[in-house]
Amino acid sequence: MAFYSKIIGTGSGFPERVVTNADLEKIVDTTDEWIRTRTGIESRRIAQPEKGESTLTFCEIAARQAMQAAGVTGADIDIILVGTVTPDTLMPNTANQLQAAIGAHGAFSFDLQAACSGWVFGLATADAFLRSGQKRTALVIGAETLSSIVNWQDRSTCVLFGDGAGAAILQRTEDPAHSILATKIYSDGRYGHILSIPHGFCKVPPYSAEYRHDMHKIKMNGSEIFKFAVRNMCESSKTILEENGFAVKDVDHFIFHQANLRIIDMCLKTLEVPPEKTSINLQKYGNTSAATLPVCLDEALRGGKVRSGDLVLMTTFGGGITWGSALVRI
Repeated sequence: MAFYSKIIGTGSGFPERVVTNADLEKIVDTTDEWIRTRTGIESRRIAQPEKGESTLTFCEIAARQAMQAAGVTGADIDIILVGTVTPDTLMPNTANQLQAAIGAHGAFSFDLQAACSGWVFGLATADAFLRSGQKRTALVIGAETLSSIVNWQDRSTCVLFGDGAGAAILQRTEDPAHSILATKIYSDGRYGHILSIPHGFCKVPPYSAEYRHDMHKIKMNGSEIFKFAVRNMCESSKTILEENGFAVKDVDHFIFHQANLRIIDMCLKTLEVPPEKTSINLQKYGNTSAATLPVCLDEALRGGKVRSGDLVLMTTFGGGITWGSALVRI
């Protein structure tokens, strides 16, 4: 008997606070026009730790929404995977804390660190467990509090990122017609330096003489990221379609990592995808890293832009560097 996995529910979670480009003009040398024309971003959600908001907060909101949509409880969940580079604590990990919060005491749980690709890496991992027949139901989340690791004096990076989480419930199925058809995930550590956080961990810990607080923040080579992201997301998309007997025209909906509108536009142009076949929400959330794809999927499903039976291709790119795609029949 062959098993597959199906997405049966999605959800999103965000901080209350909205920070607009005009707000950023007050704290950094930038303008609303500069940000919008170069990135497409108009606002982002930023956590307020003083109000108890954190990565775990957003995970729980997204998880509970996805569980409600899927009609499952914590007792039904066998696997919890959280893709994040901003866990509340390293130990216990975010997934373990979430397991306790939602009452999924029978699940095994762990965090995945693949930067912006974290949710797709988690999706591929959970899909493998469900296809093997070992487990039945998985909760996969991409979540970040990137406001905690950006340099708010660096206008080239601080304007790009936001906080939030997106979640999906996967369930084992014997129906290949409505399932995750394929995932493709990649890494290339040779280029890790183009998007990294150099200090703050065991190589240069906070108590060392070499430690610099400004190096415990996101460092990015924007022009190199642009080239890598477009090339790798497009190649990954073409590969996953070709290997599964599809062409670009067969896809009902594309969801690209919400990092920069110029990157998305170039991917659309390169793959010859009509703009109406994609979802874009970076204008209101910014780049939420591992959360961008599940949040876009959640909004597309809830808004009726993606319906049962649609073929959806999701593709992403992250620091380290990592990238990948998922082909799903809803």
